[in-house]
Amino acid sequence: MTEFELQLDNFMLYCSSKNLSVKTLKSYEQTLGLFVLYMRETYQIEDATKVKSVHIRQYIKYLRERGKYTVASSMLANEINYPHNRTDYKKQISDTTIANYLRNIKVFFNFLFEVEKEIKTNPVESIQNIKPIRKQKPLLTEDEIIRVLRVFDVTTFHGYRNWIVTRLLLDTGMRVSECLELLPEKLDFKHKAILIENPKNKQQRYVYFSFKMANDLKRWLLYRDRYSNSDYMFPTIRGTQLEVRNFEKSLREAGKKVGVSIHPHQLRNNFAKYYLLNGGDWVSLSRILGHSSVEVTQKAYLDFTDTEIAKKYQKHSPLNSLNI
Repeated sequence: MTEFELQLDNFMLYCSSKNLSVKTLKSYEQTLGLFVLYMRETYQIEDATKVKSVHIRQYIKYLRERGKYTVASSMLANEINYPHNRTDYKKQISDTTIANYLRNIKVFFNFLFEVEKEIKTNPVESIQNIKPIRKQKPLLTEDEIIRVLRVFDVTTFHGYRNWIVTRLLLDTGMRVSECLELLPEKLDFKHKAILIENPKNKQQRYVYFSFKMANDLKRWLLYRDRYSNSDYMFPTIRGTQLEVRNFEKSLREAGKKVGVSIHPHQLRNNFAKYYLLNGGDWVSLSRILGHSSVEVTQKAYLDFTDTEIAKKYQKHSPLNSLNI
């Protein structure tokens, strides 16, 4: 094992001790593993103390040129993930992805500089963050949502389950991972609330569902209890927890059949936008979504299109609301 790999292992142990989410840990391990591989193969550098700012800038340039999934941290990763079969294989890596790579590299070197005092000069200090241009994400129209929901065969267990999950994500704004981890006892039908116990920021919060959704959930529970004795609210037919990637695939395929591009996070995005367009406020939305601050929520959901802004204006126009 090289010194660089030992330093990375030490960093991962430090991150684990801070009780970071599994998703964050995987992101660090994958992106930094690829960076270590690049430094060894390109510059024969096997110690983080020898990395300079120019090496990191060259790595960013390399990321812009190399294309998606053309490099893996190990042969095993290729054997498991089959990147050559992906439709986006070799396509340009987005600025958002590169910004995430750079952010992780900065966290790693800041750890070596500030926590471990292992490096005397921090190579990331003079490197500016990448600010990707946010693409506006238009709302799914009512017609598009209806068309997707109609694709699910509600006469089958998995079709009915996916139909309910899709409606619940749109109605509550919860993350798909939170939804698929749900247990029935976390539902409060009296207050129409769901307790989320293990969200991204490790804090409990409530999300809320509509009267219409309450009826849907009650019917689903009766159906589920007839065909499954699983602990999970939305299990597989075998009673195990439904994996996020399997639901994502089902939703994408349903959308593809009716010409609608859709994924689970888009339902969360649409919930947030419809909530605001219908007169909801930023503070309550931030709490429902489980964000750390209102600023985080605003940064994520300020990308309204001109058409959406125009509709909101008509609802809140001073002249329209005054008898003058």
